[in-house]
Amino acid sequence: MKTLFSIVLIALCTIFIKTSAQEQYTVDGKQYSLFTAIDGPLTLLWNTIDGEYRYFCKKEDSIVELTSTKVNGRYQKEFRETLALQTSDTSLSVEKLRLTNPSLSSFFIQYNKEKDPSYTHETVSIKINTRLALFGGLTNSVYNRNPTNALTPVAGIDFEIVDPVKLRRHSIVLRFKQAFENSDTKSSSSQVSLNYRLKFVQTPKFDVFINTKFVAYTHSNREFTVTNDDEVSSIVKESGGNLTAPSAFGIGADYALGNGYITFSYNDIVAVGVTSNGAFPTDLTLGYKLNL
Repeated sequence: MKTLFSIVLIALCTIFIKTSAQEQYTVDGKQYSLFTAIDGPLTLLWNTIDGEYRYFCKKEDSIVELTSTKVNGRYQKEFRETLALQTSDTSLSVEKLRLTNPSLSSFFIQYNKEKDPSYTHETVSIKINTRLALFGGLTNSVYNRNPTNALTPVAGIDFEIVDPVKLRRHSIVLRFKQAFENSDTKSSSSQVSLNYRLKFVQTPKFDVFINTKFVAYTHSNREFTVTNDDEVSSIVKESGGNLTAPSAFGIGADYALGNGYITFSYNDIVAVGVTSNGAFPTDLTLGYKLNL
C-alpha cells in the first residue's frame, strides 16, 4: 500500500507544472490572480473566475477589465470602446473584435507591432491549467471480486489537466481511488488510473462529460473462508496487483462554484477489457474540484 501511495505522489509531483504562471493584480480595488496571454506595450491578462472567462487590459501601470454586459438579451460589448480608447494612438479598428482569447490576442499583437516594429510574439499552441478534486461515494466494485454485490465506501483524488483556450472540451485526469473494506466483502482495493474526458456540454458554469478510463493499476486485498473435506474452516488472505487497459466508460458533470467546481460522476458504467461479476454497476462519487 505504501508503494502505491508513493507512485501517486511521485506522479502528481512530476506533472504538477504549469506552463504559464499566475500573478496578483489589483483592479478597481479588488485582487485578482491572472495569467498573461500577451505581453508587451499592451498586455492581455485573463483567468476563469467563478466559472466565467475574464479578460483585462494592462497599459503601463493602468489595468482595466474588458467586459460585455447583457441588457435585455443583447450584449453591450463595452470592451470595444475600452480598447478603442486604449489604442487611440494607432489606426486599429475594434469593430469586428470579439471577447475571446484568440480574437483579443490577435488584436493585442497587432497593436504591439505597430508601437514597436521589432516586437515579436511566439504563439503558444496550448495553455495548461490544472485542477485538483477530492471525492467520496459508493461502489459495488463489479469489476473486482465482490460476489455479494455489497456497496462499499470509496474516496480519492483527481488531478486534471485542461487547456481552456485551444482544447476546452477535452481533459486528461490522473485518478487515485480507494475502495474500503466492509463486513460483507472483507476486501478492499486501491487503483491509479489514467482517464480522458470529453465535455459534450460545455458552458462557463456547467459541463457534462464522458469519462474514458484507458489504463489502470489496481491493488486488491481479500479475506475469505475455506472449508476442507473434514469441515475444518480456515481464513485465507490474498493480495496482489494488476495493470489493465479496461476501456471503461462513465459520465459526469461539473458545476462552477467559488474557485472551482462541484463534481459528480457515475463511473465505469461499461468496461470492455475487464470481467465483471454480472451485476449492474453502481459507482457514484461526489466531490469538489479546485482550480490550482
